[in-house]
Amino acid sequence: MVKAVRIETAGGPEVLKVVDVDVGEPGPGQARVRHHACGLNFIDVYFRTGLYPQPMPAGCGQEGAGVVEAVGPDVTHVKPGDRVAYAGGPQGSACEVRVMPANVLVKLPKSIPFDTAAAMMLKGLTVQYLLRRTYRVQPGQTILFHAAAGGVGLIAMQWAKLLGATVIGTVGSQEKAELAKAHGCDHPIVYTRENFVERVKEITNGKGVPVVYDSIGRDTFQGSLDCLSPFGLMVSFGNASGPVQPFALAPTLKGSLYLTRPSLVAHTAKRESLEEGAAELFKVVSSGKVKIEISQRRPLAEVEQAYRDLEARKTTGSTVLMP
Repeated sequence: MVKAVRIETAGGPEVLKVVDVDVGEPGPGQARVRHHACGLNFIDVYFRTGLYPQPMPAGCGQEGAGVVEAVGPDVTHVKPGDRVAYAGGPQGSACEVRVMPANVLVKLPKSIPFDTAAAMMLKGLTVQYLLRRTYRVQPGQTILFHAAAGGVGLIAMQWAKLLGATVIGTVGSQEKAELAKAHGCDHPIVYTRENFVERVKEITNGKGVPVVYDSIGRDTFQGSLDCLSPFGLMVSFGNASGPVQPFALAPTLKGSLYLTRPSLVAHTAKRESLEEGAAELFKVVSSGKVKIEISQRRPLAEVEQAYRDLEARKTTGSTVLMP
């Protein structure tokens, strides 16, 4: 028997329960992985609350790193003893051991520790597709990135600077502003005391930005659109404040704007795309040019409090659970 987090019904963090489960042998297309660290992400909250429907009972979490213990008869890209990491796939990473689809696993370089991998896979692959695929950021451009001091944000600040961009980032406190700035944010905006639309216009001399990356959702959606220059791209990739409300298309996207709602699932659906994104992520992290900030480490038994802190926006950087 091993420990695993289970959800019997949709709800708040109180529905997260650590229970004993049996883990069997992997079948075709599967691998059994013993976790050394498990990541937390806001998308886990969407599944747990029912915003993203899923069959119940369910597991929790989509990100982890560990060692392969066994593989199914047709699995060839990983083998027992391999260090691996992953993001995506069925919910259930918050556990000691799991049997899971092998196609989401990538081999982890020895230069990257397990806890770093668990903290960066979903967030880092998200940043990779945002900055390199959804909108390919170019040197000299000025971009706006919301939640700049979060797990995704801190990676994005560093990576965008590495690409030669000027980065404007919104945060919720002066402490988070300083953290974002230390990771490459040129212009941190504390949205609780500043109007971020006005500040963006000031910073850009009224021009606006060619792209906004927005994981906040309802509270920032309209303001994000107002920050765009003509023909700019609004990238809505999360709903931390709640889902975006229905809107009238013509008056909202004034300025011939573009709007996209990308997902990591789509960008890693093909094996070659997953490996390409992971290789680029591993390269920038192994080089030391993009550092992964792990600000919270908790044992698996404290999973409920870990998510309470995440949802209350009390956290910075990444949080990992240690089985």
